[in-house]
Amino acid sequence: MRRTIVVGLLGAMTAVLIGIAGLVVVPRLLAPATVEVPRADAGATAEATSRIRASLYYVAEDGLRLTAVDADVPYGATPADQARALVEAQLQPAPAPLAQAIAEGTRVRQIFVAEDGTAFVDLSKEAVVNHRGGSLDELFAVYAIVNAVTVNLPAIKGVQILVEGQEVDTLAGHVDLRHPLARNMRWVGESPAITDDSNAATPNAAMPEGAPPSPRP
Repeated sequence: MRRTIVVGLLGAMTAVLIGIAGLVVVPRLLAPATVEVPRADAGATAEATSRIRASLYYVAEDGLRLTAVDADVPYGATPADQARALVEAQLQPAPAPLAQAIAEGTRVRQIFVAEDGTAFVDLSKEAVVNHRGGSLDELFAVYAIVNAVTVNLPAIKGVQILVEGQEVDTLAGHVDLRHPLARNMRWVGESPAITDDSNAATPNAAMPEGAPPSPRP
């Protein structure tokens, strides 16, 4: 009799424990799996979307000079990164009624900045093969690039243009590219204020040597 009661109690306790386990374990097994997604680094995201206000150079409507245009350009964390962003922006279509000084289809291959402040801008072959020719057009093409880099990056003192990774004598037979060229505003004329977008922004203040411009959010 006593043994029957004990067996009955053990059975009842076992049933209770199984019920409790079912209530706790089964819902966990059936619940959808969760994956923790890493949060993006706020600093990296801000840097990726930051922009600076820069001066770019296009051929004026009369075709006789370059005109400075205020433009938003992606921020580069290093002088080389900023120089690349500037040249890539300079290669974009000109805002009306201005014209692009650089041959159509030209791309930036690489940009290096030496310790002495010289930037080596390596362009694709289109800079030569698609050039219209003419000494004035060649001057405009060369100094649109040289001035875009040196005006906006005081740390860079000169720019040497390469084509397909090689030194070249000229783009079209007139401007000597065998050595770095310094900023030259002789070809930039006075013109009404022109911007390439509708954003009203203030140009960056003077920046310390050796540093790219401060980003604008």
